[in-house]
Amino acid sequence: MSEPRIIQNFIGYRATIATEQPGAVEQLQDMLTKLGIAFGMAEIGDGKLQMDPGDKDVLFIDSDLNVAVETGALEPSRCLPVIGIIGVEAPSRLRSLMQLGATATLRKPVHRAAVYSALFVGINEFRRRRYLADRVDEHERRRLMRKSLVQAVLIVMRRTGSDYAAAYDQLRRESMRSRQSLEDFCETFIQANGPELDEPQTPIGTNRTYAKKH
Repeated sequence: MSEPRIIQNFIGYRATIATEQPGAVEQLQDMLTKLGIAFGMAEIGDGKLQMDPGDKDVLFIDSDLNVAVETGALEPSRCLPVIGIIGVEAPSRLRSLMQLGATATLRKPVHRAAVYSALFVGINEFRRRRYLADRVDEHERRRLMRKSLVQAVLIVMRRTGSDYAAAYDQLRRESMRSRQSLEDFCETFIQANGPELDEPQTPIGTNRTYAKKH
């Protein structure tokens, strides 16, 4: 998983602007057009803003709004960059921006000179946070799958008479040949070579047969 590159050109991005004061964001709209960013005003109903964001969506949201942002199964902070438009600097309103995962802010009324900086910081910081969150998720997933790794090593040891290091190395080489992570490979390996099987089994990705030792 490689670290995300810095985005400097925002042509092709799509912005959603959520505010009840259109006059405060006129310069924002002008600057978005100059930067090649399509935009639309948010449709808010029953105190909710529903979105189905793609990879190039960004949300500008007025902190003076009292709305819930719904983006499906994931929280907004994991789905798209959120840039806050700040009017009243009340702690409760600033906290709501933090809870949405805002990575940059603009003062209201928005001045066009501040828009590019907010986009640059907001979008790239969002990408960095999502990368780090994805890495944490992947490490946690692998941690939970360590049980499968241990089980697979024990199967190989029991059926070949090899020691732990040799069994582990064999599984590692086979996972590399199959272009899977070691943990994912061991999950598949156990399904095909579980200790409950009595007949000799062929491990995934190799021609070597592991027979149960009696």
